Amino acid sequence: MSGTPATTASTAATATVTVVGIGADGWDGLTRPAQLALLDADVLIGGPRQLAMLPARGCEGERVSWPSPLRPAVPRLLAAYAGRRIAVLASGDPMFYGIGRALSEEAGPGALRVLPHPSSVSYACARLGWPVEDTEVVTVVGRPVARLAAALHEGRRVLVLSSNADSPARIAALLRERGFGPSRMRVLEQLGSAAEDTYEGTADDWPHPPGDPLNVVALECRRSAGTLRLGATPGLPDAAYESDGQLTKRHVRAATLCALAPAPGELLWDIGGGSGSIGIEWMRTHPSCRAVTVERVPERAERITRNAAALGVPGLRVVTGAAPDALAELPVPDAVFIGGGLTAPGLLDTVWAALPAGGRLVVNTVTLESEALLGRWYGTHGGELVKLAVSHAVPVGGFTGWRQAMPVTQWSVTRTAAKTAGTTDTTEGS
Repeated sequence: MSGTPATTASTAATATVTVVGIGADGWDGLTRPAQLALLDADVLIGGPRQLAMLPARGCEGERVSWPSPLRPAVPRLLAAYAGRRIAVLASGDPMFYGIGRALSEEAGPGALRVLPHPSSVSYACARLGWPVEDTEVVTVVGRPVARLAAALHEGRRVLVLSSNADSPARIAALLRERGFGPSRMRVLEQLGSAAEDTYEGTADDWPHPPGDPLNVVALECRRSAGTLRLGATPGLPDAAYESDGQLTKRHVRAATLCALAPAPGELLWDIGGGSGSIGIEWMRTHPSCRAVTVERVPERAERITRNAAALGVPGLRVVTGAAPDALAELPVPDAVFIGGGLTAPGLLDTVWAALPAGGRLVVNTVTLESEALLGRWYGTHGGELVKLAVSHAVPVGGFTGWRQAMPVTQWSVTRTAAKTAGTTDTTEGS
């Protein structure tokens, strides 16, 4: 404990940018250290609404409004005002979906002194009586509203950070589309200010016109009768996908995602996307998971985009083209799934060369030719080779029998060491 004040003082002394969180209560809601930082600044950077909250007397630094788009302007403004005392205004907590992230990435965390204000999430949970740790938060600020679909589960409480006054109506429309029309919606405006207001309704009959652009939407999710239930684990029902038949079926899909073993922040290449199910369910495992789906048929690529939006991961990147040529400019993957086109010349070699140490490869196939190819690679690189067979009960006259789906051969392997001159690859089963 004795080192804490010295650390704080050292940070303040070395920081080149002070980031001040400000709420709807404006100047009077700031702590004294935050006010002093703004009074002392040579340059004040923020949105027009935030800058307007500062008093004319005392805060005499040069006022600079963020341009649009904001993110590319960050390094340019930091360079333009280098050597001067810079204070940046942010809404609420700058490190929670705020400008603090971009500033930390550009200037480095050691160059920042961050003075946070309570976030809109903290205010909203306080008003609603919701424990913050049990409340899911989704932002649609600068992001598609479709992201919300992945968070919709019966009985779940969700806070949506709105982008503008139209957000509540767009959220209500998405809830209706996804079968959550009975969900209770509460809009909390101007949290923390004297103008704070709350109004509510259900998504099915949302009656309110656009209100204040500074709002948060609180959802208590309720599913309509007959709506397809989607769980939180891989293996969504096949009916959740729009498909022309090119779809990794539910039980094989669950086994495939298990072998791929997604972890937060990781990137997947899904080669031979079909309906996009592997990439989509990879991304649904954690909000920070990323995926690129490669599909050579344009109609299927468009279908993958629709499926991704419907299932709450509109950030799935879809590349239309044939592998391996379409892989040339992609970022380095943490894992690769090959679900189609395995016998394309050079595909396995290209994928193997792209995998870093620790990268995983999972391949599914149903043909004898592809199975023979996997057998050779398994013999060289090891890993795990399994046969997946699923049977479904079907009517047989007045009785019931089993109908077996086409069995799937699956090879999974982890590359534990990159290949260097004069050495062989080291691999292990995944």
